Amino acid sequence: MAANETKKMSAQQHEAKKKRKMIIFAVEIVIILVMMVVLYLVMSKTDSEPKRTELKREDLGIAPEVDEAIENETSPLRGYMNVALFGVDAETDSQLYRGSRSDSIMIASINMDTGDIKLVSVYRDTYLNIGNEYRKCNAAYSFGGAEQAIKTLNSNLDLNIEKFVTVGYRGLSGVIDSLGGVYIDVDSEELKHINNYQINIAEALECEYTPVTETGYQLLNGLQATAYCRIRYTKGDDFKRTARQREVIKALEARAKEASLADLTKAFEACIDDIYTNFDNKDILDLLANVANYRIVDEGGFPDESLRTVGNIGAKGSCIVPLDLEANVVWLHNFLFDDADYKVTETVLENSKKINADTAQYVNK
Repeated sequence: MAANETKKMSAQQHEAKKKRKMIIFAVEIVIILVMMVVLYLVMSKTDSEPKRTELKREDLGIAPEVDEAIENETSPLRGYMNVALFGVDAETDSQLYRGSRSDSIMIASINMDTGDIKLVSVYRDTYLNIGNEYRKCNAAYSFGGAEQAIKTLNSNLDLNIEKFVTVGYRGLSGVIDSLGGVYIDVDSEELKHINNYQINIAEALECEYTPVTETGYQLLNGLQATAYCRIRYTKGDDFKRTARQREVIKALEARAKEASLADLTKAFEACIDDIYTNFDNKDILDLLANVANYRIVDEGGFPDESLRTVGNIGAKGSCIVPLDLEANVVWLHNFLFDDADYKVTETVLENSKKINADTAQYVNK
């Protein structure tokens, strides 16, 4: 009886924790991989490095008004490093560069004075201006790689992102396996889909897979956990998928904290070939200067829950629509930089008007 009560209490505790998570937030695995790359390059002292590139600042869509604000010593924008984090469904090295859509798009805003990190996921189906046309923003990476994807974020959100990290799911699976798997609570709806996703990923990676056969709190291996992250066809759709991604990242973080230096080094080596970035050694040293103080203090999703809707926008398909892009950008700057009085640029105003015009007939406001 006591054993049953303990088991019941444990299940209730896991369920309570699950309910406390804010399911609209999309915390993707790449933020941990960023830190792994930094630590790997410093601690292992080998010649292994991620795939690197250089981007020209003038090609990244940073508005002149944003640059002027940063130069102002009293501007809330000063003192931050804003990093774009992309999770792509790349099956080959070349698809890390372009040609694959970014299933996960995240902005990590790091306060370089305090070490505070705020994370905002931009939902992949958000209807935005991606340069030549308005459509789902995850297409930007496929069309123009990291440069076009960053430009999309900067020009629609009034940001000054210059740095990025991209990772494919081969790296995620390898990291999880290197740390011995992660503990995840799989429900009956998720069980219906997790093995189908495993089959697709296993075919792409040319590897075997082990079916998940039961529900409940259990240890998942790398392929299983990666498949769990990709489940979309349950109640909640993509918003629920981002909740699963959050669950996996928290579980992986817990495992990493328990791991030895040897285990962490093994994990770093497992993901290093699946990372594409424009961080150079100076950037890494800048990050390391405050690494002891880094902590995630808040998380959010864009568009904000109160300022978005979902609609089938004709040939563009089902999209997440910012009901008012201007209001969303003001919300974002208040969230990231505590700037409650932010005034958006003319570019954002134009984008906002175009989005409203394109979507008005398809959505209920």
